Amino acid sequence: MLKKILVSGGNGRFASELKKIKSRYTFIFRDKREMNILSVNSIKSNLKKLKPDCVLHLAGLSRPMSIHDKMINKSIDLNIIGTANLVKMCNLFKKKLIFFSTGYVYPGTKGNYKEKDPLLPWNNYGWSKLGAESAVQMYKNSLIIRACMTEKPFVHKSAFDNVKSNFIFHEQIAKYLIKLINKKGIINVGGKSQSIFKFAKKYNKSVKKIKSKGQLPLKMDMNLGKLKKAIKL
Repeated sequence: MLKKILVSGGNGRFASELKKIKSRYTFIFRDKREMNILSVNSIKSNLKKLKPDCVLHLAGLSRPMSIHDKMINKSIDLNIIGTANLVKMCNLFKKKLIFFSTGYVYPGTKGNYKEKDPLLPWNNYGWSKLGAESAVQMYKNSLIIRACMTEKPFVHKSAFDNVKSNFIFHEQIAKYLIKLINKKGIINVGGKSQSIFKFAKKYNKSVKKIKSKGQLPLKMDMNLGKLKKAIKL
């Protein structure tokens, strides 16, 4: 039974929500100064000292999306190489690894994507996450969560009404995670399939409706059947 979980990216947005959750698990949060995922020695030192049962990998480069075009080397280092380093160390120490990926690994052309559907990332952010997934999938004692999440409140002034997704807030994903920790494989995690505008309008009445003209794929939504079965929704 997993009890102690070491968390990379311990000062990030999702980690801040996870810190609020009460559960039977003990989470040990590490920021990039305390555990540098680009250094196998730093990871090894933390695993030796803290002796966790599992590593929850949240660290990496995410937004703005354009940063993955402007700073390709940094994207590769943090999202692909850093993840591969964690996989190697989890394999060495026989620790479970939970990795947060993204729905951007799917093409976004048909929607209702299942975990075994063909992958073709829409942008460099998606490619960086798929590169990381490739390393994680080589290690069978792992769980990949393909998440579609955003921070609360919805802070953007406009939202696409022709883009369908599964947006959900970090706080709800954190609650789902507690129920998924002992699972393995790949699980899509998100909320109701709907337009981004429809989701945003519930929480920000002043949000303006706009159309995606190539900024995002139009059918990004994922099939959540596996998630619902796993957490008995």
